[in-house]
Amino acid sequence: MSKLQTYRRPIFGLLMSRLAEEPTRIQVVSGPRQVGKTTAVRQALDALDDPSHYASADDPSLRDAAWLEAQWEEGRRLANRPGGAMLAIDEIQKVSGWAEAVKRLWDEDRREDVRLRVALLGSAALLVQHGLSESLTGRFELIRAPHWSFGEMRDAFGFSLDQFVYFGGYPGAADLIGDEQRWAAYVLDAIVETTVSRDLLLLTRVDKPALLRNLFRLVCDYSGQIVSYQKLTGQLQDAGNTTTLAHYLDLLAGAGLAMGLEKYSPGKVRQRRSTPKLMALDTALVSATSGRSYEEARNDSQHWGRLVETAVGAHLVATRDPRQEVLYWRHRNREVDFVVQRGERLTAIEVKSGPRRDGLPGLASFEEAYGPVRKLLIGGDGTPVEAFLGAAAPIGS
Repeated sequence: MSKLQTYRRPIFGLLMSRLAEEPTRIQVVSGPRQVGKTTAVRQALDALDDPSHYASADDPSLRDAAWLEAQWEEGRRLANRPGGAMLAIDEIQKVSGWAEAVKRLWDEDRREDVRLRVALLGSAALLVQHGLSESLTGRFELIRAPHWSFGEMRDAFGFSLDQFVYFGGYPGAADLIGDEQRWAAYVLDAIVETTVSRDLLLLTRVDKPALLRNLFRLVCDYSGQIVSYQKLTGQLQDAGNTTTLAHYLDLLAGAGLAMGLEKYSPGKVRQRRSTPKLMALDTALVSATSGRSYEEARNDSQHWGRLVETAVGAHLVATRDPRQEVLYWRHRNREVDFVVQRGERLTAIEVKSGPRRDGLPGLASFEEAYGPVRKLLIGGDGTPVEAFLGAAAPIGS
């Protein structure tokens, strides 16, 4: 049995407690591809005493509401026993009309007092969220399954900090790092291309698929950098317009690949129109697309610094409290790498991958502009990068 199958992520305990409760809400497990959602759910189903039924819609043939109803009926049959039963449907977003069908079946069970506890799994958070917000308001709880953290990759696979910064948090690729060419091919083919072609292009309207793919590559090239939409359009052969680029960045973020962080500003309107800070959501995506080997990346201090900043940013996004936003700030030549905002509470974060040779003018300018804030230096003579990436608690909560 592989380490991926035996290692239990923190979401395992959350799943166990949620699925053991009375069936008052649907549990929706959502996250990027290849981060162990299916494994965690099946571990939980096996660990609990009640009978369960698992089915996946990840099949070349199109799944429809009739298929979903058949799986639900099997769950209902098992739920006739004392204690009820559990039903898990994987890749739910691939079932046409799934949200409406789930709403009808769930409401029927509530009226008939059927003790069927339900977990739905989806690879792309944005796509799952779309169906949830349309039909299942008030009927579900979301369990986020992000990329694996440094602590998880260290404990499960023995990753060092430098290995995590380069190879990232995809557990299915961990045993391939000894063959970097094979590792990169797995990341690009089994994760990136599968996410783009099977999740985004098949299940959402994308008028310019080549533009979406090129934008993803560009985000990886510039991860950790602030890039205007005008510069993005200049770098892309089929530029489209800034509205299209912003929409495609949202799609990539929903799929767990990449995003554009917004600039912090007290004025929300100005914030949403701001130049984005591009961020890959796992450093493996940067490394696999860069063409640099592990040694080449480690010996290029500028590139390595961007990888460290990307790892920190991805960790902030993955571990944030749902009430928090992860942003950045820049004014003239002053910059703060990340700003974590929860209501009126602000945490300004600077990342240093090497020795600090100057002060922290960005943090000082930010505090001068917005009043006392919590300041955090990661790396250099501040909090060690290893300690920060190994922590699971949200910042600024």
